[in-house]
Amino acid sequence: MLLLGIDIGTSAVKVSVVNAADTKFIASAQFPEAEAAIVSLHPGWAEQDPESWWQYTCSAMQKLKASNRFDLHDIGAIGIAYQMHGLVITDKNQKVLRSSIIWCDSRAVETGNKAFEALGTSYCQSHLLNSPGNFTASKLAWVKEHEPAVFEKADKIMLPGDYIAMKLTGEITTSPAALSEGILWDFKSETIAQPVMDYYGIPESLIPGIQPVFSIHGRVSSAAANAMGIKPGIPVAYKAGDQPNNALSLNVMQPGEIAATAGTSGVIYAVSDQLTGDPQSRVNSFAHVNHSAQKKSVGVLLCINGTGIMNRWIKDMAGGQFTYAQMNQQAAGIPLGSEGLTVTPFGNGAERMLNNRLMGAQIHNLQLTTHQPAHLFRATQEGIACAFRYGLDILKENGVRPAVIRAGKANLFLSELFTELFVNFTNTPVELYENDGAAGAAIGAGIGAGFYAGSREAFRNQKPVVFAEPGVSQKAYLNIYERWKGILEKTLS
Repeated sequence: MLLLGIDIGTSAVKVSVVNAADTKFIASAQFPEAEAAIVSLHPGWAEQDPESWWQYTCSAMQKLKASNRFDLHDIGAIGIAYQMHGLVITDKNQKVLRSSIIWCDSRAVETGNKAFEALGTSYCQSHLLNSPGNFTASKLAWVKEHEPAVFEKADKIMLPGDYIAMKLTGEITTSPAALSEGILWDFKSETIAQPVMDYYGIPESLIPGIQPVFSIHGRVSSAAANAMGIKPGIPVAYKAGDQPNNALSLNVMQPGEIAATAGTSGVIYAVSDQLTGDPQSRVNSFAHVNHSAQKKSVGVLLCINGTGIMNRWIKDMAGGQFTYAQMNQQAAGIPLGSEGLTVTPFGNGAERMLNNRLMGAQIHNLQLTTHQPAHLFRATQEGIACAFRYGLDILKENGVRPAVIRAGKANLFLSELFTELFVNFTNTPVELYENDGAAGAAIGAGIGAGFYAGSREAFRNQKPVVFAEPGVSQKAYLNIYERWKGILEKTLS
């Protein structure tokens, strides 16, 4: 049997096929090849059309079929990973009523701040583990206030992965993990967070049926099967946000285990069995994929919006004449510290770890007679690594003590230089694995469909391909970090 994983990313949709018998990766494809657009109608806004995600999924499947490496009709279960916190609204005919307000959209920051004040610190921290912040519930409240005609027609709200599952099966479901992403789950009562619903005036009828992450969320319809080139009746057996799914794909499932990713955004994700939240909501706690009323499992998530997207912006500003591999090679030839050039990579919406401040990305101490594009390439990677260090210090305030961090050998971690910078600025070893979100979702489907007894069996053959640890020049890295931190804190003040 084969397992199909679908990863609904911000920049593209990726599909991967895994052999269920040995969890070996078989083939993958993504669409579009160029990065998908984010529509920003106003500063701080970010939207995408949900229908484009479905079209990208079908196009990626056509590319996968063209590889001729397997028979699509051997696929026995489907798993979905998706960009977190996005809001999709459909009417009673399952028609999308407006573009999705995605994760890096900042329009609802003040809406969430008012809710936090009204609901109270004690309730939010002990029941929600977060401030309502700029998450899905607050985005919906913004629509209710500013687009009442849309809200009036709304029949169901969902996250991006729920939408793709709906397109596949015609059924709409959610999970405690998904609701916790939207700050709509009460961890004390293990039910929908009714005080949030009441405060925002959200009728419970908008919430889909609630099921475990690992369960049958519907079966592929004939229409979807034709569009995808697969058999009808295949179960969609797993749905999870991209960061919990990344943790699953790295077998980060037990308290104390930690995952990281450095794609469009950068994330450190630590698993805990404690129902606690950061007093300032700089990091956020969500139900992990294996959370249940009987076994508490929480993912403590630090997110930096401006990581890979900053690196891409620098690539574009250099005229697009260099590949990422060429940028990495040039950056490696510049000494540590980039000869004084410093980049703070915050320019992609409100940064939670900076108390939801809307920070522009900044380049400091640019010397026109000294600095070349290679300096900028290196300073950008140094700035991103320093941002991870800054965030890790916040996680440490919240009891996270990493002995090692696991990450996929992908995105910025494809750069040997970035990996070196990350381990030295954070002073933490890193294990890199050959994995991706879509393959992780495929294995999640195998667990949800009952092919594997659990994650331990599913990942029994997994081994790291790279182990990187800090070097001996810690003082030099600390000096560069203190310079970076000083610039950031001066800007914040």
